Amino acid sequence: MEGQYLAGRMLLAMPGMFDPRFERSVNVLCVHDEHGALGINVGEAREGVTFHAILDDLGLDTALAPDCAVLNGGPVEPGRGFVLHSLDWGGGDSIEVHAQDGPLCALSASMDILRAIAQGRGPSQWVMALGYAGWAPGQLEEEMRHHGWYAAQGSREVLFDTSPEARWAGAWKHEGIDPGLLSSQTGNA
Repeated sequence: MEGQYLAGRMLLAMPGMFDPRFERSVNVLCVHDEHGALGINVGEAREGVTFHAILDDLGLDTALAPDCAVLNGGPVEPGRGFVLHSLDWGGGDSIEVHAQDGPLCALSASMDILRAIAQGRGPSQWVMALGYAGWAPGQLEEEMRHHGWYAAQGSREVLFDTSPEARWAGAWKHEGIDPGLLSSQTGNA
């Protein structure tokens, strides 16, 4: 794990996760380098928040925008919005997130993408989240050594074609692992 960065992977919370805020979490790891890591949880809808409600709060017309749940992206800056989207739309602040087999998605956090979606000219696939998960340098690596996370391959199918509540199990199945067989404890050899 030393020296290996995991941007473009989906961090899956292991059963028995030491932090209950991340239980069954599916974090798209957008950035991971010597400065730390940033992930967006795509496995949990934010209770009572819809995309149309966000657009209404921002004074944007909802007529051309589909309505959907907004995700609970993580505990850091829970009022800040992020959009993970397909690469067929790109604004000046979009960051491409690359998986092992190529681009996974892009991350945008500006009003430009919300305006584009509201006007019917946004990306073909997208999810919106409020908040993010952040790790200081070395923190994620340490958590992975203590049975916190599994670094699954990034999957556009799991991200864009699977419902939030089914993403955790779907990401494990994409890895060829039956999540029902996972243990909440680890051993020492």
